[in-house]
Amino acid sequence: MFRLAVLIATTAIVAACGAGATASKDGAEIFATTCAQCHGETGKPTEAMVARLGVRDLTSAEFRDRVTLELVEQQVRYGSKNQLMPALGGALRDDQIQSVSRYVFERFRR
Repeated sequence: MFRLAVLIATTAIVAACGAGATASKDGAEIFATTCAQCHGETGKPTEAMVARLGVRDLTSAEFRDRVTLELVEQQVRYGSKNQLMPALGGALRDDQIQSVSRYVFERFRR
């Protein structure tokens, strides 16, 4: 039953993320249309998103201390290990993944 709930939640997230995909190569625009739904416009997710799906706070010191461009790109491309963050490798082109990853890395590592 738990696996079914996770599958349903993951499917809904993938659908939502895919729906926000854009033809743009601008990292900020891709973040706004694809990532902000879960991570929030400022990189700080709502408490409900953190509690329900474990969404990472991109503004946290923990994130800033650990983040590398390669880690961000891998997360965007392949999703999270627990599969609650969907892999966007199929929804975004390679140049879009690189652009949004660079945007996240540069904006939130400060």
